[in-house]
Amino acid sequence: MDAAEYKHVVLGLIFLKYISDAFEERRVSLETELGNPKSEWYVAEPQARYQTLEDRDEYQAANVFWVPKVARWSTLQANAKQPSIGKQIDEAMVAIERDNPSLKGVLPKDYARPALDKTRLGELIDLIGTIGLGDRENRSKDILGRVYEYFLSQFASAEGKKGGQFYTPRCVVRVLVEMIEPFKGRVVRSVLRFGRDVCPEREVCRGPGRTDR
Repeated sequence: MDAAEYKHVVLGLIFLKYISDAFEERRVSLETELGNPKSEWYVAEPQARYQTLEDRDEYQAANVFWVPKVARWSTLQANAKQPSIGKQIDEAMVAIERDNPSLKGVLPKDYARPALDKTRLGELIDLIGTIGLGDRENRSKDILGRVYEYFLSQFASAEGKKGGQFYTPRCVVRVLVEMIEPFKGRVVRSVLRFGRDVCPEREVCRGPGRTDR
């Protein structure tokens, strides 16, 4: 499998892990509030508490993607060694798109194809499972961005000239940022890729004494 194909396998799973981490963090926070008698959100009845934990609105209100049970990372990792793991991942992607309209048609859904080694796929799931991505601490460190940047740089190297279609080397980004000089006002990430490219250079974007982004 060449880099052009492999990148979709890896980056799709990384995104899935990211939204699952964010979901689980929100779920733990909700569970703590609902189970604390001193909290204004306290719910004494266990069944009612569970229903609240499974209420999609509780997550969307916090700008967190709703992740159905079939798509949660814990579920996928528990089945990582199963021959059907590719099909399960495809079903997880379909379920996420169904429950989050903003993601419709965005996620890869071809993990069940025969050409994809399911043993390696399971090992990849286990490996990604060791990386924290979507919780508050790792979001503050921009771990997801760094992981994406690393993989994209590797894919760009493997694909040669075509790599520039989806990755811009950091040295080029730094030159562009210094030319644009976004040191005043608000820096708006109007395009995801540009935002991803500029983000690593936060100290450059901020400029002398700048603290906002």
